[in-house]
Amino acid sequence: MGVSGCGKSTIARMLADRLGVPMAEGDSFHSAANVAKMTAGEPLDDADREPWLRALRDWISERAAAGDSSVMACSALKRSYRDVLRGATGCRVRFVYPAVDREVLVERLDSRGGHFMTSALLDSQLETLEPPSPDEDAVTVPAGRECPERLVEAVLAALDLPAPGPAGSAGAADPV
Repeated sequence: MGVSGCGKSTIARMLADRLGVPMAEGDSFHSAANVAKMTAGEPLDDADREPWLRALRDWISERAAAGDSSVMACSALKRSYRDVLRGATGCRVRFVYPAVDREVLVERLDSRGGHFMTSALLDSQLETLEPPSPDEDAVTVPAGRECPERLVEAVLAALDLPAPGPAGSAGAADPV
């Protein structure tokens, strides 16, 4: 979880690959109206996010019902948004927050192309961001200019997740 450009998608993909579990990119669950709004430089409000968050929660629940752990990259900027995700059934939902300075975020957002989320919306995300509280089953990892592989190792250790076996599968793990 975190603002655009913090590395959540990179970390989530690498974590899912290491654990051998499905991964979802939260951005792909946005409605066409949400994408159009963000592309126009308009921040989403809570009403825009509500159906999106429910769809993400339902995806997590569906994976859990199928007996699968999963990893998802999703902004989940406010505690209330994370509460919706924690409402997934049949599993424990945990969060990883890559903490990154604004300067690094701007560099990352300005250097990537083809994404609806640009640095123009960064300040609205930073204003909305409520870093996770100690009671939220979350870990914070400093992720400024750290190598993604080291971040994944730190996340695995912080979440006390099993190391992958020889086939690249870690067995059942809680969704992140």
